[in-house]
Amino acid sequence: MASLDAGGIVTSGGVRFLGQRRSYWRLLIRGAALLMITLGIYRFWLVTDVRRFLWSNTEIAGEALEYTGTALELLLGFLVAIALLIPIYVGFFLAALDLGLLGKLSGVLAFAALGVLGQYAIYRARRYRLTRTIYRGLRFHQTGSAWSYAFRATLWWIVTVLTVGLAYPFQIANLERYKMKNTFYGDLGGRFEASGLALFFRGLPMWLLFFAPLALAIRGFVGLDWQALIDAIAQGGDDVMSKIEGGNPGLGSAITFAMLMGGVSLAFAALLYPAFQALTLRWWSSGLRFGTIDVRSHLRTRDVYRAYARFLGYASLFSIAMGIFGGIVFSIAGAVVNVTKFETADQIAVTLLLLGAYVVAALGFSTIYRATVHLSVWQLGMESLELSGLSALEKVKAGGRASSALGEGLADALNVGGY
Repeated sequence: MASLDAGGIVTSGGVRFLGQRRSYWRLLIRGAALLMITLGIYRFWLVTDVRRFLWSNTEIAGEALEYTGTALELLLGFLVAIALLIPIYVGFFLAALDLGLLGKLSGVLAFAALGVLGQYAIYRARRYRLTRTIYRGLRFHQTGSAWSYAFRATLWWIVTVLTVGLAYPFQIANLERYKMKNTFYGDLGGRFEASGLALFFRGLPMWLLFFAPLALAIRGFVGLDWQALIDAIAQGGDDVMSKIEGGNPGLGSAITFAMLMGGVSLAFAALLYPAFQALTLRWWSSGLRFGTIDVRSHLRTRDVYRAYARFLGYASLFSIAMGIFGGIVFSIAGAVVNVTKFETADQIAVTLLLLGAYVVAALGFSTIYRATVHLSVWQLGMESLELSGLSALEKVKAGGRASSALGEGLADALNVGGY
């Protein structure tokens, strides 16, 4: 509900999402069908349709967002990105040929280049999406150096890996500050004020629950005779396993326990992910600022869990349907194919059936996820927002210009994009 001042200007309010889930289902199912028909090329049009649906159905203080990007922009950006990535893929090819030092050096450089390019693409893709987002007739835009962001993000990821994830809250806080200080709505500058330390302490219990079983698993290997293990492997021979077990009688138990604890950690990760997603989204949203505009999020964790529960329900039904349909199809195929004379044509037919089943399953689960979790988290995240200081919108002037879709194409080619 929007609040007005004495002059009738909106000073505070929330965000409404008006989209219907049924319409989104239709959009995604039609898109999945066209993806199969066009061998994946339709995805640029599907991404555009999804964004237009989400943007146009999101109202801030009574005014809807508008997405002006086109599928052709995304397609051309992707093609240019592929052309730019060819030298890097050649580097991987040389590494695979094992050309001595040249091959190894090419592989290392190509891997490092992909890492930095991925972060560069994330920043450029964000710039593209912002410049294609219109609100009240004015566009968002982003300045700053994508290369500066890329190297900063790469260094942060190295630190995060070395600290086993403990630096992650500080990483995203630092990177969000860089992005937001270069983000503008018209001539109104943004900033990010959430603290990485606050996210660290809120997320620490989840981190402990995930890593505690892994720590116990590692502890089980501490008492082993590692020198005997190394010597047995170095000597080789047919009886290498008996030598390893002879020098380390507790090795089998340690491996079994490690596998068990690994399973426990994965179970914790699956159970805690919705809570972590809600925590991070709430923290991030509450840190956003544009001039005097203040944002607060009241996203409830249980609502995010409901979205994942809905996904699991639909995914289970889809799995059962796929199992029944697949059983019928392969039963018919088994009756037609002569098992005693399994010709090349039969092999091709079975391979195509398996490939088709895989594609249908992948698209099916992806569609269900986007229609349940993706849409729900967008709606919940938006409708949980409370904005104040909206009177600043009355003074905003136009600024910025449209950005190319190269970054979006790179993000797509490197699989670091998203809808």
